Amino acid sequence: MPAAKPSFRHALRTDFLPSLAVFLVAVPLCVGVAVASGVPAELGLVTGIVGGLLTGLLPGSSLQVSGPAAGLTALVFEAVQEYGLPALGAIVLAAGALQLLLGALRLGRLFRAISISVVEGMLAGIGLILIAGQLYAMADAEAPAAGLAKFTGLPGLAADLAGSPQALTTFALGAAAIALMAIWPSLPARIRLLPSALAAVLLTSTAAFALDLPARTVEVSGLLKVIQPPDAAAFGALTGAAGTVIAFTLIASAESLFSAAAVDRMHDGPRTSYDKELMAQGAGNTVCGLLGALPMTAVIVRSAANVQAGAQTKLSHVLHGGWLLLFAALLPAVLGLIPLAALAGVLVYSGFKLLPLAHLRVLWREHRGEVVVLVATAAAIVLVNMFEGVLIGLAIAVVKTAWDSSHVHTTVDRSGNGPITVRPAGHATFLRLPKLLDTLESLPTDRPIILELSELHHVDHACGAALSTWVERHHAGGGEPVRLVTTPRTHGVVPVSAQPPPPPEPAKADTGHS
Repeated sequence: MPAAKPSFRHALRTDFLPSLAVFLVAVPLCVGVAVASGVPAELGLVTGIVGGLLTGLLPGSSLQVSGPAAGLTALVFEAVQEYGLPALGAIVLAAGALQLLLGALRLGRLFRAISISVVEGMLAGIGLILIAGQLYAMADAEAPAAGLAKFTGLPGLAADLAGSPQALTTFALGAAAIALMAIWPSLPARIRLLPSALAAVLLTSTAAFALDLPARTVEVSGLLKVIQPPDAAAFGALTGAAGTVIAFTLIASAESLFSAAAVDRMHDGPRTSYDKELMAQGAGNTVCGLLGALPMTAVIVRSAANVQAGAQTKLSHVLHGGWLLLFAALLPAVLGLIPLAALAGVLVYSGFKLLPLAHLRVLWREHRGEVVVLVATAAAIVLVNMFEGVLIGLAIAVVKTAWDSSHVHTTVDRSGNGPITVRPAGHATFLRLPKLLDTLESLPTDRPIILELSELHHVDHACGAALSTWVERHHAGGGEPVRLVTTPRTHGVVPVSAQPPPPPEPAKADTGHS
């Protein structure tokens, strides 16, 4: 019997504070992604508002939070440079319509076949990039755009910190936020009524204001003046931007559904309906396109913050969009009191929470191949980008699975003076072909051979062709006949033409009758 749906009052009581924590995490992400994409910062907030108020109300993932994502930053920047800011809305709208179509065709379920190691590698890669990037923000410095450059630039950041008292001050604010979040679980339960992220931001903001510390704070202007619905000229640009639309669609869909798989592993609540989530993302991007805003995806950083803050329903997702709208439109001065360094510290701690450090040691003892997939996925995300990194991880996971499943154990019975019996067993695929051919080519040519194939559960085309070629060469080299023993599974693996002709029948004796 399914559990009863929680009442609105219960949901409000459990999700009110988590929604504030997610809101505080979302603000620097919305603004930072917009600036890095080459568009006004307010457009990032518009996308965050739509992601909360619209997508949060639609069926799909229960605790996933949507907004502008760093994974699309480079694509958005290139699109704005090539087609202009007015065309961005048309491109995003077209991508949203394609997502709605994919969801209606029920193609979102294909993303359920995701290796756990790839998901954990995705989380680890995002966590590493998040940590490295936000270390710059803690020092009020600009982070490099590329993931690898964020790490190679850290020694220079350390040198800058050593020579700048102001940078050290702001960095200390971020470090204080990290320390507060780290010790928060060990404090009395009465104090822990506040989420750790919210408490860290409130306390560090109060300290920065009281001590008049020289730290940069969140800057927000008006929202209405940056909203530009696409016009006819913008839609005309779609004829040359078809590739960009497809790229937006695929990357936004993949990031959202990969994120959904990751979020499902973080909580015990309802699982994601992938097709419905894809349609929810499509509806959100359609509205973002109509407003001329950034494309939207599910964002693992704020989704993880949502789960870690104790959210239990989708209400926290919706409320965080309401806070973005309310404070950005009516009370920008309140946002102006929050140091960016403190928010960066919250994100650094969230990044550490995404690293599966404790699980990695156990996994290495039991499934080393899965560790390879996990580490390779994380490294690819750092070195390339999130979308291509996940594709690389999936490819490695597929190869690993194929390798694990293609075991061929070959026994050779040379007893007696009769034929040699060769029995390969298992799954004969191209991955194990060299070992199988080594065994066959080592057989002598002066004794008949029986090739027993009945214990092979699967033979792919490459192995079938190789077996056929080996039989032909064996006969062409003057070897003794090879007799095949096949089953319905292996019948036809070696063509009849590759087998030696049957010996001629003995002549019948003459009986003297005509």
